[in-house]
Amino acid sequence: MSTQIHQDISEETVRQLAAERDEPEWLLETRLDALEALEDLDYPSVIETPGRKWTNLEDLDFEALVDPLTQTEDKDQVGPEDANVASFHEALQDDDLAELVEEHFGSVVDPEQNRLTALSTALFTTGTVVHVPAGVDAEDVKIRTSMTSRSLFNYTLVVTEKNATVTILERQDSAEDVDGERYYSGVVEVDAGENSYVQYGSLQDFDEDTYNYTLKRGDADTYSTVDWIEGNLGSRLTKTSVSTELNGDSSETKIVGAFFGHDDQHFDLDSKVWHRAEHTTADLVTRGVIDDEARSVYEGVQDVGSDAWDTSSYQRENTLMLSDESEADASPKLIINNHDTEASHSATVGQVDEETLFYMENRGVPEQLATDMLVEGFFVPVLEEVEVEELREDLQTRIHERLQ
Repeated sequence: MSTQIHQDISEETVRQLAAERDEPEWLLETRLDALEALEDLDYPSVIETPGRKWTNLEDLDFEALVDPLTQTEDKDQVGPEDANVASFHEALQDDDLAELVEEHFGSVVDPEQNRLTALSTALFTTGTVVHVPAGVDAEDVKIRTSMTSRSLFNYTLVVTEKNATVTILERQDSAEDVDGERYYSGVVEVDAGENSYVQYGSLQDFDEDTYNYTLKRGDADTYSTVDWIEGNLGSRLTKTSVSTELNGDSSETKIVGAFFGHDDQHFDLDSKVWHRAEHTTADLVTRGVIDDEARSVYEGVQDVGSDAWDTSSYQRENTLMLSDESEADASPKLIINNHDTEASHSATVGQVDEETLFYMENRGVPEQLATDMLVEGFFVPVLEEVEVEELREDLQTRIHERLQ
């Protein structure tokens, strides 16, 4: 295994973080277990081809980026009265929510899944707990996190009971008053109960001095739906993984992604779905644009298990390159272990259509305006999949601003 990730990350550091937040013993033990496992775990998997690794997470200078004892942020978290929306450590002070957190923490995302997940588990200082009781429709949960320190480790837990519904909009950005490079790590677990519906939309808009690692994973019970909407615009380097495990009969998921990179930004994005029960459905849709010397790497995986009879699984990824110096790679995968499956996958990488551009210019549209119109039109199919109007409008606005 590679060298130590950070010389100042020790048992004393972890115990201090837990003590300052008056955490229960079970959580301290979970943190310490993650810390102990840290050095024996691999970094998150990335696409590799002979002679080349597409994203080198091992090259990040965690010594310079991570300052575990000085994590600060501005955070807002609001929701309707009939749902429980609380900061993570406030939830631990509530008897009912504390029991729920203990039951579900680490049940969807293994705290020791990889090296960066274990690091997040050992060091997180902030987060949100969303609990939607049976039969409750919670349409308007909003979480905003603005990082005001060199590093920040964030954890979000969403639990829905039977027949519950929740729509969550999360925004992430960085404050302007912190100099130098920064590191953000976020882990999101969604445990969707029977016949419940979860839509989790997020817009990542960190400054371009920030390195971002995010892992989101959902567990869908019988007749439940877990939908993800991922907007990635900011950061210098983003490595993100969004996935759903369809463990209940007739469960469903949709993973919608949009990204726009420029300058020397690097996006490494993966979407995964595991079909583990009968009559499950998945739809993975991602569209991205890269300009200047930006780079994108996309991996999509549809894994159909041997017991997943009558499965429907679809995947589409399209990347548009606006410059000759930009670079895009895509690797869609189908893993089929059940013949009663309807599945497809596709990925395209290309440039603005010269014929269409020529047609528009000949009708008096300036070249830059024509290009901007084509780019905004390129995002329309994915924006149409975004049911949260506020998130859709935010994405449209930021895409337009990026083009300017």
